[in-house]
Amino acid sequence: MEEIQSQSDNYRSSSSSASSPASRVPSSNFFYLRKPGSLRQPISFEDSPEWEDTDVDVRVEGGGDSINAATTPVSPSLSKLNSGSLPSPPMPEGAAVARKIAGASVVWRDLTVTIKGKRKYSDKVVKSSNGYALPGTMTVIMGPAKSGKSTLLRAIAGRLHPSAKMYGEVFVNGAKTHIPYGSYGFVDRETTLIGSLTVREYLYYSALLQLPGFFCQKKSVVEEAIHTMSLGDYANKLIGGHCYMKGLPSGERRRVSIARELVMRPRILFIDEPLYHLGSVSALLMMVTLKKLASTGCTLIFSIYQSSTEVFGLFDRICLLSNGNTLFFGETLACLQHFSNAGFPCPIMQSPSDHFLRAINTDFDRIIAMCKNWQDDNGDFSSVNMDTAVAIRTLEATYKSSADAAAVETMILRLTEKEGPVLKSKGKASNATRIAVLTWRSLLIMSREWKYYWLRLILYMLLALCIGTVFSGLGHSLSSIVTRVAAIFVFVSFTSLSSIAGVSALMKEVKIYASEESNQHSGALVFLFGQLLSSIPFLFLISISSSLVFYFLIGLRDEFSSLMYFVLNFFMCLLVNEGLMLGVASLWQNIFWSILTLVTIHVVMMLAAGYFRIRNELPGPVWMYPLSYIAFHTYSIQGLLENEYLGTNFAVGQVRTISGYQALHSAYDISPSSNSKWENLLILFLMAVAYRILVFVLLHFRARKNVSLRRLCLCDRNSTT
Repeated sequence: MEEIQSQSDNYRSSSSSASSPASRVPSSNFFYLRKPGSLRQPISFEDSPEWEDTDVDVRVEGGGDSINAATTPVSPSLSKLNSGSLPSPPMPEGAAVARKIAGASVVWRDLTVTIKGKRKYSDKVVKSSNGYALPGTMTVIMGPAKSGKSTLLRAIAGRLHPSAKMYGEVFVNGAKTHIPYGSYGFVDRETTLIGSLTVREYLYYSALLQLPGFFCQKKSVVEEAIHTMSLGDYANKLIGGHCYMKGLPSGERRRVSIARELVMRPRILFIDEPLYHLGSVSALLMMVTLKKLASTGCTLIFSIYQSSTEVFGLFDRICLLSNGNTLFFGETLACLQHFSNAGFPCPIMQSPSDHFLRAINTDFDRIIAMCKNWQDDNGDFSSVNMDTAVAIRTLEATYKSSADAAAVETMILRLTEKEGPVLKSKGKASNATRIAVLTWRSLLIMSREWKYYWLRLILYMLLALCIGTVFSGLGHSLSSIVTRVAAIFVFVSFTSLSSIAGVSALMKEVKIYASEESNQHSGALVFLFGQLLSSIPFLFLISISSSLVFYFLIGLRDEFSSLMYFVLNFFMCLLVNEGLMLGVASLWQNIFWSILTLVTIHVVMMLAAGYFRIRNELPGPVWMYPLSYIAFHTYSIQGLLENEYLGTNFAVGQVRTISGYQALHSAYDISPSSNSKWENLLILFLMAVAYRILVFVLLHFRARKNVSLRRLCLCDRNSTT
């Protein structure tokens, strides 16, 4: 304690030039400080069963805290935000007006989260955190990187990683329970959006996936979400842009991801880093929008790394973390007083959040160590000549013995002593509805994503045209059999190999599924059926166009039934290959490793397909068993050759004739049975089903464990923040 006291005295003396003694006490000259007697709009949860239209102000003596819906800042520029005098953006005709939301109180007590191996000296990411969030307010969890703010947010929302363990209690409306579906929304730091859809289309399909009921009822919900997040000017613009048109800026994309959760009209909204990758103007606009959302009664809890002075003035309560320890919880103004009492007053010309993070971020110690002997024209490089570890211990010790901590404990007791209305789970859309919505949405995406779909169609036709012209004019003689086998092998193998160009599109679909599944908007089975049904028309279009070009250029069997079998066989081959690519993409969840794996698999399957060496002559271990039986090229090529040569005869000289099976047997291993081509087609169908089942298992495993093969094989350096 003597060391802490001496270091605090050194800091007070060093900061006297930047901050006078009077400045250590909160002054009303700063816009982020509230005037005495500022108007508050209290919300009580004791008298009304719906927690609406109440006017009881519950205060805690000594702590200076209260249950209120919103607080009015003193700034002449920002005080209009909460008072309602700031002009709202114009509403389009027919737009829905944001309705009041019956919020819910959230309390966490003695919350500790442990993640094994995530910390060097301790596996405790969050340590005995206490706090609460009230309806109509914005509660922010702030701290430097790797302080545990995102982990605390996920622990409160019940969205922790399966490897994490939570100790402590979380209360919702005074009841110790999990937040049910539809009563809360969670926005991740990075949300995968669909760039080929407009904002209105994206939100409308999201509403169809989440909400039960009729389509017309969901349009009003979408319009309300668009108005709430101030997206009216961007409602009909593509999220990702197209051709010469740019997509939405990062700020608008972030608001779209929040609007997706608002279609459920949640009572509690959790946002992980709402200002992630946003500039100062976009960040202020985002927080003003969230402040207006909180004014409707919604309970907002979000994590944040750093904010400007203007943004800081919009917060109601702040939970300050460092290395998992709670250094302060309470109103934002009281946090300034807390730092001043601990010996770290905020300088006049410095942002409060910058000052907080400067004092508790241990990364600054390295800068001080590097520059401690370096002087510039203004003196020392560092304005705080105290070790951050000492500052953290000082702030933590000061907070534990302060009236603010006692006020938090008292408020937590009051919020948990009586249970309020129980939040009920909202209904979900049926699985049949979700499958239909995903199918239609995927078809719309395919029609607009020319780079990944229509370009692939052109590529297939060009490839079929090249192969057909190279092997054209073969005739139907006995000597052309070997060349025809080569043409069919090249066609099946090269077209399957060129399908790898669509891995990027499949990877996007997997990421979109992961984003929607994390919020229970979709499921593995729903995603698989929707993706399968939407891909069938596209794959059939590719198969029939490419098959017609290749079939007539080569001059294959002139029968309509043979042509239809060729198209059907090639379609099943593409369907199997699509399932294989989807499985690899789900396994790796990385484009580079997925492409590398698929190229390796295709090359190995081509070698084991029986063209370079007849299947019966392949080495027994590995190549014949099991590779030649796993390679779908084998069954596709066998079926196409049996379709071409079974039932035909070739003249040998002027008297003797041999069957097509006998003529082909030395070039490729096929079956003499007349039904063998249909057996090969059935095997292809079963392989397509098997790959889809494998994808289902992988997606289900990923949803349960949230891991990928890349994370298992490579070192994941991203620590929990």
